[in-house]
Amino acid sequence: MTEPHLSSALDEETARAELYGLMAELFYAPARPEMLAQLRVAPTEAPAAGGFLEEPWRQLVGVTRDMDDLSIQREHDALFGGVGKPEVYLYASHFLSGFLNEKPLAQLRTDLAVLGLTRDAATMSETEDHVSYVFEVMRFLVAGDDVAVSNLTQQAKFFGNHVQTWLPAFCDAVQANPRARFFGALAELARAFVSVESQGFDMMN
Repeated sequence: MTEPHLSSALDEETARAELYGLMAELFYAPARPEMLAQLRVAPTEAPAAGGFLEEPWRQLVGVTRDMDDLSIQREHDALFGGVGKPEVYLYASHFLSGFLNEKPLAQLRTDLAVLGLTRDAATMSETEDHVSYVFEVMRFLVAGDDVAVSNLTQQAKFFGNHVQTWLPAFCDAVQANPRARFFGALAELARAFVSVESQGFDMMN
């Protein structure tokens, strides 16, 4: 009689990991056409357990269907790219200290080293406090094979120290930008997901 419950729990963990991975990819670089094509045909029920995510997920899928690939890619460049100061910063240090490459980044690197994680400079030029890197770490802590590292205790600790502390402010900054249509919807999904994750981790205490 335990198999359906176990399957449900595993499905929920898979959905959490996939959502972290999806948000990481979409914030990191202009979206691949293949990814946008998958989003356009995605079912509009919540991708992870919890009805709280259904409306922001439906909004993201709807916006993706309304916009073409080039418009979404250009929006990414307009918000996060360009030479010099971007319209919206993607780094935790900016939101936590007001500057890039500050103490929050140093603390993050220390905590990553404890987890045995380092940034591969050959494949990622951004610093570790980039929102996509942080989401990828959470995906790893949810879905990784090494239970000594990928477990709820480590998830809750990393989330509390390096996600919950600044993601709402980041989402505010994205949504305040008048150009942010696709990424405004993505930021709302990220905000809702962080809220659901916060509630789940709070229940552990």
